[in-house]
Amino acid sequence: MSFPTIGALSNPVLRSGGSYDWNSSALQESHWKSLEGTGQSTKKSTSMIEPTGTYFVDRDQPPLSSKEAEVVREFQDLYYRRWLEQGADTINLSWFGHRLLKCPLDLWVYQELLVRTRPDVVIETGTRFGGSALYLAMVLDQIGHGSVITIDIAVEPLRPEHSRISYVAGSSVDAAVVAQVRDAVGSQRALVILDSDHSADHVYEEMIAYSPLVQTGDYLIVEDTNVNGHPAYPDFGPGPMEAVDRFLSDNDEFVIDQQCERFLMTLHPRGYLRRHVGLNTLRASRQT
Repeated sequence: MSFPTIGALSNPVLRSGGSYDWNSSALQESHWKSLEGTGQSTKKSTSMIEPTGTYFVDRDQPPLSSKEAEVVREFQDLYYRRWLEQGADTINLSWFGHRLLKCPLDLWVYQELLVRTRPDVVIETGTRFGGSALYLAMVLDQIGHGSVITIDIAVEPLRPEHSRISYVAGSSVDAAVVAQVRDAVGSQRALVILDSDHSADHVYEEMIAYSPLVQTGDYLIVEDTNVNGHPAYPDFGPGPMEAVDRFLSDNDEFVIDQQCERFLMTLHPRGYLRRHVGLNTLRASRQT
């Protein structure tokens, strides 16, 4: 599957109502002109150009009533319980024939965050089948920038191969693995997704290990905070939500971005964390 090269767009053509007319000849011509002198191919494709746009949802949502909040909570519990206890396929997804265990609405939010923040590297702990790593890599294909480092202790057969994906075998909290990932990231900007062992202690260790790689305005996402009664799987025991609570009690550089939960259905309530204070700023403030 081929993807068009994406360059910077200038003077986009607007339809009435403020939306971009991506198919206009003027917009397409501006795309090709933007590539001149960049070393990128300026050969015009006969296929539809698919540039990234500039529209992002960035506002707080109207509050739910107590009755509405309870409906949301009950549905989130049902959605997960159908998969966990009843054998339904609510979170069994297929992405280009590769399996992943996600809620589609969370994947949509991931796409929005990747386009908006444009990280250099996405770090994923918990590769499993590799479907989510492939999803992330293919979104990065469309953006035209970024790579995926995905970590797991087990190596599943038939994982997808993609030029943007690097597989790392080992525990995500093993010192050697953490050092390897930190060396690979260096000073680049990273978006981190934690989805391996869901015990509270393990998730907390991951947060401590990988949060320093997240720069101001970027995201640390803790998956499956819904378990242990938040609102699903009440018998799980202390898990990701408890790790988030512990982490935030000791760290004031991250905030919960509830805008990422605007679809009302998520497997990661309170799990989308955005760094709002840089490490250097934080250290300086603590020294004064």
